[in-house]
Amino acid sequence: MTAKAKDARRHEKSVAVLHRTKVLSSPSVGGRFSFVKFKISSTDDFTSADDFRDCVSRSLSLCPREAAAQHRHGNSLGFPIGPVLLLQVHSEMAPFRSLGFILILAFAPFLPSLESACRSGCELALGAYYVTPNVNASYIAPLFDIPGFNDLGPYNPSVRDLNSILSGNRLHVFFSCDCINGEFLGHNFSYQVVSGDTYTSIASDVYGSLTTVAALSHFNSFPENNVQAGANINVIVNCSCGDKAVSSAYGLFETYPIHPPDNLSSIAAAYNFTSQEALLQNYNPGSNFTSGTVFIPTTGISGGAIAGIIVAVIVALLLGICLYIYHRRRKKTKKALFLSPTEAEASIYSAGVTSRVDSSPFAGITVDRSVEFSYEELASATDDFGLTNKIGGGGFGIVYYAELRGEKAAIKKMDMQATNEFLAELKVLTNVHHLNLVRLIGYCTEVSLFLVYEFIENGNLSEHLRGLGSREPLPWLTRVQIALDSARGLEYIHEHTVPVYIHRDIKSPNILINKNFRAKVADFGLAKLTEVGASLQTRLVGTFGYMPPEYAQYGEVSPKVDVYAFGVVLYELISAKDAIVKTDSSATESRGLVALFDETLGKPDPKEELKKLVDPRLGQDYPLDSVLAMAWLAKCCTQENPLQRPSMRQIVVSLMTLSSATEDWDMGTFANQSLVNLMSGR
Repeated sequence: MTAKAKDARRHEKSVAVLHRTKVLSSPSVGGRFSFVKFKISSTDDFTSADDFRDCVSRSLSLCPREAAAQHRHGNSLGFPIGPVLLLQVHSEMAPFRSLGFILILAFAPFLPSLESACRSGCELALGAYYVTPNVNASYIAPLFDIPGFNDLGPYNPSVRDLNSILSGNRLHVFFSCDCINGEFLGHNFSYQVVSGDTYTSIASDVYGSLTTVAALSHFNSFPENNVQAGANINVIVNCSCGDKAVSSAYGLFETYPIHPPDNLSSIAAAYNFTSQEALLQNYNPGSNFTSGTVFIPTTGISGGAIAGIIVAVIVALLLGICLYIYHRRRKKTKKALFLSPTEAEASIYSAGVTSRVDSSPFAGITVDRSVEFSYEELASATDDFGLTNKIGGGGFGIVYYAELRGEKAAIKKMDMQATNEFLAELKVLTNVHHLNLVRLIGYCTEVSLFLVYEFIENGNLSEHLRGLGSREPLPWLTRVQIALDSARGLEYIHEHTVPVYIHRDIKSPNILINKNFRAKVADFGLAKLTEVGASLQTRLVGTFGYMPPEYAQYGEVSPKVDVYAFGVVLYELISAKDAIVKTDSSATESRGLVALFDETLGKPDPKEELKKLVDPRLGQDYPLDSVLAMAWLAKCCTQENPLQRPSMRQIVVSLMTLSSATEDWDMGTFANQSLVNLMSGR
């Protein structure tokens, strides 16, 4: 083929590529890149990498050097026919600047050396917030859904006064790093626009350059300079979970927006990577470190040391939370709103559950968003409530397995005398929906009281910890995840519902485990509701060993009752012991798990003493620092004074940090790198 013919053929390919090219998303890496996509067709016959680069360069007005990438698949090169090819594009390519996206080939799912569409995120990432004038931690923390500005303290140890930070400095914020729409890693924050805001001011002044004008424009419908005051907009902050192909030694990454006079050398020096500048370049291919955003490993030491440092931060954070709550509460006058049991029960009856006049006060109960089953349908699905379908039982009823209308279900059969428990659970689960709360399918009030739930196929936490049914011991990482899942469920009913719901019977048998070993909080039969910040007095119900002193002695109920019980569950996760432990061989003496751990943590060397309480079925397969951190968290939760206990929101933040550190340790235990990559989803 003549040179002229080859050039014409290349031009045809270029036009075809351009016509098949489509914007996929706005710049997703700090304004440095955008994504486009096109589909490889059967007519694309690239005979060399240069041929492909030249084709793309011509079609997108790029020079071949800028379009360079490593290719291992393709027609003559191994590119699959049919799948969509993603192209990452540089913001400095002038021909497309007016179109809002600029192109450089650097991203494709078929290129193993570069990160493609994500499958999962990670529990913790950091952001280097660029401080502008008149901004402090009290202003910054709520922007990133951080409960209180003091929670930023452990991540900013060099900052003496969080509310007095000089302009131009960096404040380290934290958040979870999510896989957004299966396309890229980031976190979507919600921001309420105030008068005078523009995308430029929101990106630079409000969010400290951690997002971009282009990202705000893409993920919101308002014009750049006409953002409606009072509207809630999406703010995307990109993040990284690392790249095992570059290094497996780093588990926590910070999103760093570059500002003059930043460059590779200054950034490397700031993060103690002076002798490892190439590592930073490998984590940020294509960046010249003079503009945009880069991702920085937070330390230059081993992954195990990272975990140790993070765990140390957690311990300090937990102790700080306890002390902070204690001193703050002492300065305030104690106020408590006490509701009578009658008022509390009336609130459950009145909200969303109504009775029709009938021979039975429970016949004909109607509840929005829940299915009402007939007794005949439930009896048929359970073989007339036969023993072969019985899967459990408790103080308020017997649980049966069933398949109803094509869905696996668990049916709780309750006595007619269990009216309060039935209505409480019906009320909570009809109005509250969360991934970490068991889902209510429906109910029945004929003959007996029935509640129909989703079927959770892997039993409850107590069964796993005690090895019932020949169950294998739960790995430490799984235990941390179960703790985090359970905490998130409780945080939801404590922090995100009005009125607030209080479970009152948190214990390991009431935490269900699904087939993926994720946890759901169940059994809301003792749930109470109250106003935010209030407590109430009520009759004593629940399970001994999980009851805090103020409840066991005076019947006082507040969300801190659940916090105490959750602390006991954390001790169970560590030790696999019951909440009340027999202390001698004759089983005549018993002791609470809380007292047992309090004694251990009070020893001169609590870390060494703690080994004696760790579940023996774990062997040596656990990070002791992580176990110690969970024990300190449990101790904070089980403080005698409820005012000194953390909130579930603070507990979730602590467990997110602990989970990130533990995951890094866990991945380091696998010798098979391919298995590590598969499990990490990266």
